[in-house]
Amino acid sequence: MSPRHAKPRFAPKKCLTGLVAGAVTAGAAAMAVATAAPAVSAQTPTASRPAAHQAGQVPAPGTGKAKHARPVNDNPHVKVHTVAEQKAKRVPTAADVVKLAMSQVGTTENAGGGSKFNQWFMTTPYAKAGAARDGGSVNDYANASWCDMFVTWVGDQLGVKGMGGDAFTPSHAKWFISQGRWGTTPKPGAVVFFSWNGSGVDNIDHVGLVIKDNGDGTIQTVEGNTDDAVKVRTRNTSTVVGYGYPEYPQ
Repeated sequence: MSPRHAKPRFAPKKCLTGLVAGAVTAGAAAMAVATAAPAVSAQTPTASRPAAHQAGQVPAPGTGKAKHARPVNDNPHVKVHTVAEQKAKRVPTAADVVKLAMSQVGTTENAGGGSKFNQWFMTTPYAKAGAARDGGSVNDYANASWCDMFVTWVGDQLGVKGMGGDAFTPSHAKWFISQGRWGTTPKPGAVVFFSWNGSGVDNIDHVGLVIKDNGDGTIQTVEGNTDDAVKVRTRNTSTVVGYGYPEYPQ
């Protein structure tokens, strides 16, 4: 069964609609994480944790009455970091992007054609900007093709700079071009744009993430919305229009 090449179900476009050129990364939680030892990075960017400022109660000596302990975030001996601060300290790498994308392999869409990536995308500024740009409403993304929503989700979860965010693949590719981060060399973690029946940015049908260059005229990729799921693929480079390069550390 051939993949649905990210063609929208609500508008006559090759892929979904919705771009925020250089949009700020959405979804970073700002919840406090308290630890007596040096703080470590959160394993999952969206994981929620109890507020670190909740004050405990201890008995006041000789009174039998409770008194409030000093809030943790007021205690100079306890170091508190927010998730956003931790993200800012560690710049995500291409290996991080590939690892997260690979962790989603096997995720499938529902009977209506949507996925968890559609549901997430609808809550973001990317969806609002796309609907404003291309017409329709945010709800139109519910069961629309989601290859670029998957790529956008990966970048957003890790806070990758220079990943961009969209659901319409030609617009996403044009954003990379406008940023001067476009080329023809496959690199791990690069965003790869495909066209099955033509060439040029306007004919882009599908998008994924590069795992590696196989060195034989093919690349290994991880893609969403391919046979209705997230899967690892081997693609001939003759189908590649170009690559977008997020800002990974050197």
